[in-house]
Amino acid sequence: MKELFSLHTVRKKILMLSKLAGIALIFSYILSTGLPVSKDASLLIWLGFVLLLILGIDFFMQRFITKPIGKLNASAKRMAGLDFSAPCDLVSTDEFGELSSSLNTMAENLRQALARLEDANTQLEGDVERERLLLAERKELVDSLSHEMKTPLGIIRAYAEGLQDETDEARQRKYAQVIVSEVERMNGLIVTLLDLSALENGAASLNVTRFDFVELVETVAGRLLIDTPDTDFELQYELPEQKVFVRTDRRRMEQVLSNLIVNARKNVYHGGILRLELREDNGALHFSIFNQGRPIPENDLPKIWAKFYRDSGAEYSGSGLGLSIVAQILSMQNLPYGVENQTDGVRFYFSIPVTK
Repeated sequence: MKELFSLHTVRKKILMLSKLAGIALIFSYILSTGLPVSKDASLLIWLGFVLLLILGIDFFMQRFITKPIGKLNASAKRMAGLDFSAPCDLVSTDEFGELSSSLNTMAENLRQALARLEDANTQLEGDVERERLLLAERKELVDSLSHEMKTPLGIIRAYAEGLQDETDEARQRKYAQVIVSEVERMNGLIVTLLDLSALENGAASLNVTRFDFVELVETVAGRLLIDTPDTDFELQYELPEQKVFVRTDRRRMEQVLSNLIVNARKNVYHGGILRLELREDNGALHFSIFNQGRPIPENDLPKIWAKFYRDSGAEYSGSGLGLSIVAQILSMQNLPYGVENQTDGVRFYFSIPVTK
């Protein structure tokens, strides 16, 4: 009996409503005809009952059918427009309630599927962008090598042709030495360019250790400035007397120091001053190297960190990559660095935090 009169389906609700309407219609007719009034008055009373019955049926039909369908239709329209921000709030135990729950489940599944699709598209765009950058880097590498190899290859070809026709042994040895020197230059250029490319595209990472930076500066400067037979400048230096420790990649910082010192030594005037300073201040070590020599044109100061930049007044020497490697290594660690023209020369500098 309970199952018979339950209203868990729309069909049962409509059947129950129709039965109640029929009973109410019959009951109202009997009641109105039994009243002690004329037939016309009785008919008018019964018509009033019928009107109230129609309004009641309309109210319940709107509650059970029209409003739920309106909510379901509005939710379906939002979902058709891929708007899953607001779920269908229809709560019912009949088919409309089940349909509302199914719509919400479908909307959640679609939202998750679209989110996964967006993530996949984002990753794909990133992969495509990385591939594009990789291709651009490869093209730049090939173009750079092609451009930079022209001069040494031209020298090698000229001396090789001269070597074929030359009969004097002294000249042959000289030509052979020039060829070997240019081959070594080409090899150094390729190795340096590949190293810089690895730093730029993230293929090379830093091996961070704790070490005495003062000792590293003394070692590199001693090798490049003191233990060289062709020294033709006045060396001045100022270093801390105690050990000062830092945390960074020792080998890469040795590259930085070597490139800056070699650059200063190459550009110092004959008999000029080359001054190296390392001082500790406010929790940081400040390195600088000054060479007395021709200043860099102000317009070219931002360009000196670019690959293959060479001073227009310099002779053909070096690869034009040393300062690019310096800039890349220091930038990877967010260490401040720079260059400035001074009264009678050029000063390069950088800073590195001190660690205990």
